[in-house]
Amino acid sequence: SAPAQPPAEGAEGTAPGGGPPGPPPNTTSNRRLQQTQAQVEEVVDIMRVNVDKVLKRDEILSQLDDRADALQVGASQFESSAAKLKRKYWWKNCKVSFLV
Repeated sequence: SAPAQPPAEGAEGTAPGGGPPGPPPNTTSNRRLQQTQAQVEEVVDIMRVNVDKVLKRDEILSQLDDRADALQVGASQFESSAAKLKRKYWWKNCKVSFLV
């Protein structure tokens, strides 16, 4: 292979070895910055969606908790009514047994 020749005068911007000129360093860093900013924006969008989902889930769990509390109150009332009814018919049964 032929040895590499130094660039000729006036050949600024050519890559070593005579290849096509590479992008200026400033353009490369700008491209990297834009890529990084795009990635950051994507992550921020994903985080916003996740936060929205968490808030929605919290709202649903709060509603579910309220419904569970209401069911607990209803169950307590049912137990109380059932106990009263049981006592009532137990006494009624005792009276009938006593009369017979």
